[in-house]
Amino acid sequence: METLFFTLVAAVAVISALMVVTCRNPINSALSLILTFFCLATFYVMLDAPFMAAIQVIVYAGAIMVLIVFVIMLLNIRSEAGKRYTHAGVIGSIIGVLLLFLTLNFLNKSTLTGAHGGLDTAIINKVGHTEIIGRALFTDFLLPFEITSILLLVAIVGAVILSKKKI
Repeated sequence: METLFFTLVAAVAVISALMVVTCRNPINSALSLILTFFCLATFYVMLDAPFMAAIQVIVYAGAIMVLIVFVIMLLNIRSEAGKRYTHAGVIGSIIGVLLLFLTLNFLNKSTLTGAHGGLDTAIINKVGHTEIIGRALFTDFLLPFEITSILLLVAIVGAVILSKKKI
């Protein structure tokens, strides 16, 4: 039953990811990306990582997608979607298929390293996912966390500046 559910969610994730890159309307593409994010959150739940699933839904499917849809509507990209067709889509598809085959070939010929982290199931169940992730985020990964917040702030300021030029 679990395998059937995984296969169903994986099929929906792949189809919605393909719709992200093939839809001509950017709003439909963004909605397909939200569906892909929900499928990823389902995978996290299946991997017994409920905190990561909640963060996936709250941060990515919620906040980031609202920001992306806001920028799409602010820049009025829809008028650019009806432009002339170029060969970039065909060339991009060929490159994507070649990269897929190269990746699958690499994965089939490689072996796992056998490296294990410092945490096992007993420690995770005792301490909890949230505390372990929070400790790592605010100790080991504090600088990348702060840099990401500054980049998001710069993106918001850039969107406001771009919208001011149109008015």
